[in-house]
Amino acid sequence: MARSELGVLNALDAAKTQWYHFTAIIIAGMGFFTDAYDLFSIPNVTKLLGRLYYTHEGAPKPGTLPPNVSAAVNGVALCGTLAGQLFFGWLGDKLGRKKVYGLTLALMVFSSLASGLSFGHTAKGVISTLCFFRFWLGFGIGGDYPLSATIMSEYANKRTRGAFIASVFAMQGFGILAGAVVSIIVSTAFDHAYSAPSYNENPKASLVPEADYVWRIILMFGAIPAALTYYWRMKMPETARYTALVAKNAKQAAQDMSRVLQVQIEAEQDKVDKIIGRDENNFGLFSKEFLRRHGLHLLGTTTTWFLLDIAYYSSNLFQKDIYSNIGWLPPPGEMNAIHEVFRVSKATALIALCGTVPGYWFTVAFIDHLGRFFIQLMGFFFMTVFMFALALPYHHWTKRENRVGFLVMYGFTFFFANFGPNATTFVVPAEIFPARLRSTCHGISSAAGKAGAIVGAFGFLYASQDKNPAKRDAGYPAGIGMKNTLILLACVNCLGIFCTLLVPESKGKSLEELSGENEEDEGGHESVEQQAVPSSSSRTVPF
Repeated sequence: MARSELGVLNALDAAKTQWYHFTAIIIAGMGFFTDAYDLFSIPNVTKLLGRLYYTHEGAPKPGTLPPNVSAAVNGVALCGTLAGQLFFGWLGDKLGRKKVYGLTLALMVFSSLASGLSFGHTAKGVISTLCFFRFWLGFGIGGDYPLSATIMSEYANKRTRGAFIASVFAMQGFGILAGAVVSIIVSTAFDHAYSAPSYNENPKASLVPEADYVWRIILMFGAIPAALTYYWRMKMPETARYTALVAKNAKQAAQDMSRVLQVQIEAEQDKVDKIIGRDENNFGLFSKEFLRRHGLHLLGTTTTWFLLDIAYYSSNLFQKDIYSNIGWLPPPGEMNAIHEVFRVSKATALIALCGTVPGYWFTVAFIDHLGRFFIQLMGFFFMTVFMFALALPYHHWTKRENRVGFLVMYGFTFFFANFGPNATTFVVPAEIFPARLRSTCHGISSAAGKAGAIVGAFGFLYASQDKNPAKRDAGYPAGIGMKNTLILLACVNCLGIFCTLLVPESKGKSLEELSGENEEDEGGHESVEQQAVPSSSSRTVPF
């Protein structure tokens, strides 16, 4: 038999969409706007970094970052993000969501500014300093994942909870677009002010001294949106589910939510004590009970996020290489350094505007109607289809007359990534685990995703190198080629379809129904199967 719910949780689940919902989306979403800006603005300037710091004689390919350096610059923030997701996810369950929420934002602001101020007497020194600060930038970004998702899920009503959580994550699309737009504006300003010849015409003159300001301004701009939302994050009350079910303070939970919902809510300390006092509600992360109830769920959320991010981050971080390979971008030698930033950023903005951003908001619109499971399965399926469609006739797409078709197909892979698993893998872990482990489990799931992103960031760079050593530049490793790399990514997406079968549907259920925190245990009480009596107020629990 289901236990009687706390009044404060019932009030949250049944609340109509109010202004505080949109406030929470903006406050949490601006963190993800900053996350995406910081993570995905670096590809816009990596070619410029190669022009600035690797034009000396003896470089494997003058004017281009060596593969190991490029992988470090692109991937070190992902390593920091993985560590931050695990650490802050655990800390969010130990200290509370709000107490560590501001810390992650402050770390992001500081590290964004510090990245743009990277210093050193040599090229190696500057790049090393940049990588150091980007690691800590990623560490702060990592904390935003479990905390933002958990806070939004615990504030939302159960009818539109999926759309609210997805809206927070959808701010990533605007962050990616903003990174491209800022890069376009900054590069245009400097390119017009300091006209320079192409690299082939005059390698030294193609790089004016002011070019060093371009990448620094672009990276530092990421601190602005994060700083603007810091005050409002500090004003948010702790979530009622943490205060009541973890901190065991029913009175404070009722006071906080009475103020937020603008209704009178009664404190029910006796119910809180009864719920928390039961043995079946006190199992730990590494217990047999957690394994029995949520082991397959955690396996499903980690594997699907891992596989998704291999493909998603590979495609995002190395868009510039794909564009160059199909001939959409001119060879680097035909552009000066700043104009190259402009062309790469314009291509990124076009893909973001036509594929990435719409995909996110399609998820927001349909997730509470179609369900998480259907959207994730559909997204993986179409990502597989479009990746194979790009990979198998790859040489057909490299012909000049077919480039537009390639870009359309490539844009569709981003659309169905975001109207699919890139959004749902973020939503589901914030819904299906108990309150005292919710942030931790989301951190583990998202960290698995970043492990996949690291595989994509480091592996894709090497794998996509030309597989014929005779065609490669000296000093570059042999890879399997771009065509085979795209085939490999398509197979990864296909595997994601099968792993999705481990993930339960969470549409229309309260968080306590999903986690089992409002159900009687089998020992001396009714079992989950016995509870599934048809009625208007009971639901089966997806164990």
